[in-house]
Amino acid sequence: MEQDFYSDPAIIADSRKYFNAMRAKGPIVRESYKNTLIVTGFDEALEILVNKDGAFSNASSIVGPIPGLPFEPQGPDITAQLDAHRAEMPWSDHIVCFDGKKHAEHRLLLGNLLTYKRLKQNEDYLHGLSDMLIDRFINKGSCDVVPEFGHATTVYAISDLMGIPMEDRALLLEQIGAPPSQVQGDAPLKIGPDPLAAMKPLFDKYLSERQSNPRSDLMTELVQAKFKDGTSPPFDTLSNLACFLFGAGQDTTSRLIAMAVLVLGERPELQQRLRDDPSRIPDFIEEVLRYDAPVKVAYRLALVDTKIGEYEIPAGTIVAVGYNAASNDPRKFADPANFDIDRPGLRDHMGFGKGPHGCLGAPLGRMESRIAIEHLLKRTSHIRISEEQHGPAGARTYRFEPTYTFRSLADLHIHFDPA
Repeated sequence: MEQDFYSDPAIIADSRKYFNAMRAKGPIVRESYKNTLIVTGFDEALEILVNKDGAFSNASSIVGPIPGLPFEPQGPDITAQLDAHRAEMPWSDHIVCFDGKKHAEHRLLLGNLLTYKRLKQNEDYLHGLSDMLIDRFINKGSCDVVPEFGHATTVYAISDLMGIPMEDRALLLEQIGAPPSQVQGDAPLKIGPDPLAAMKPLFDKYLSERQSNPRSDLMTELVQAKFKDGTSPPFDTLSNLACFLFGAGQDTTSRLIAMAVLVLGERPELQQRLRDDPSRIPDFIEEVLRYDAPVKVAYRLALVDTKIGEYEIPAGTIVAVGYNAASNDPRKFADPANFDIDRPGLRDHMGFGKGPHGCLGAPLGRMESRIAIEHLLKRTSHIRISEEQHGPAGARTYRFEPTYTFRSLADLHIHFDPA
């Protein structure tokens, strides 16, 4: 019997099994519960994500089919219907749900801030940060990687980059709350047009301060940013971008770091290989992104009747593009269930998405995770998964946050010997 991707806890624990079962039916399959199309094929997913003819919208990209479209799709082209109702849809105030020219203009604003030069300036801070966090637990010989290392690394890093005061960081994290797309249903604020609204007053204050007293941080550059035509964005636009950057900037990479440590804990021989040759850590990060990435699925709304491969997609269909599924498509990756840092085409995965909506912060995420893993391996030896918390090898139990869109460890307890 087919499982319900959007509500079955078993899929949260083992999404690979579900995607493999759907792929066995075909690279694009209509599921039975929310009537979405599940895309598991790499080529088919890529064709959808890089589409440039306006066939697909990002309007439903975060929570997919829930709570459903605020209108009944009619006809072979629903563009006008979507335009009339877009403001009623979840996350519609944020760049992740923008399309076309509007998305490109706003993405360029952020892209001009997250430059190679700025990331390199942040690199020294990240080295010191990793050591500071490890100092907190190194003498215990154990830690919960999720809050103590993964989450802490990314919160400190994005806060430092943006210039968020230390005393406000805990409050902002509380206001973000649980990730969206919860299987038990999201709170109304998570499926409203602006789920980050509670954070906005603080970011309004930060940006107003930067207008009066510029600093050497990203929020100062943001408040001074202009569109390509030289016009200044509305203040609310800048505040929304800052809110989203903080939320997205600490979330995805936190999950990536935790999953990377899980992989290491299960593979002692790989730990030693990377300790002996740290230059392979970037390849290791890429294979983590392919093997089990932080985002399981992104959603697209078909605006017009279209065709992907041999599959007819009617206008109004929500398409669930499986990032993890596509990155484990055996037509693209040989023996995908095998974790192999020597496989060819290591960066061909979809761990950070593809196309115009690919993750803007991917270079930052790669750098943060690389540095975190470098320091953890250098400061420890023999990282082990806690059998008390997760069970013995071959019979592990890992808890994941109950979200159908994201792949997020709830905790990860390890033991280690200090180096």
